[in-house]
Amino acid sequence: MSQINADHILTLLKTFTQEKKSPLEIILIGGLALHFYGKKERVTVDVDAEVKGDLEGLFHFLKGHQIPADLSENISGWSVVGMPPDYQERTLVVYEDALLKVKILSPVDFIVAKLRRFSEEDINDGIFVAKKYNIKPEQVKESANIAIKHSVKDTALFPFRKNVQRFNQMLSE
Repeated sequence: MSQINADHILTLLKTFTQEKKSPLEIILIGGLALHFYGKKERVTVDVDAEVKGDLEGLFHFLKGHQIPADLSENISGWSVVGMPPDYQERTLVVYEDALLKVKILSPVDFIVAKLRRFSEEDINDGIFVAKKYNIKPEQVKESANIAIKHSVKDTALFPFRKNVQRFNQMLSE
């Protein structure tokens, strides 16, 4: 598996929409999003994204270019802990043309998305974005609590709360 970057993916997404002649709106979630948050050296091997448009066609197109992809119409469903409501309305547009709109999550929503999984890489990504955008622990806690409030009641919420506390402690150090 080769490493990919945001410039390469943008080129492929433009090619896809031009070939299909159909609109595509995509919210980059994972490592590729970090390029747009300012961490240009961050590399990844896949595309994690929420897609409005031809999700299946895009999946097969990327696969044909040897790029694994985890695509969904709703990333909130990727975890028992849902995303804070209206996260789609808070996204930031990083590229737009007649057929393609590429977005990233607001910095706080990105952090909450990373805390849902909480790998070492996710923690480092969240810390980078928090420091770059001056996100305070209180903002993370508030957004996480809103996500919890709108999630299905489940024991998975208990470790998520602890992850938020641990993240905020690291952020304060």
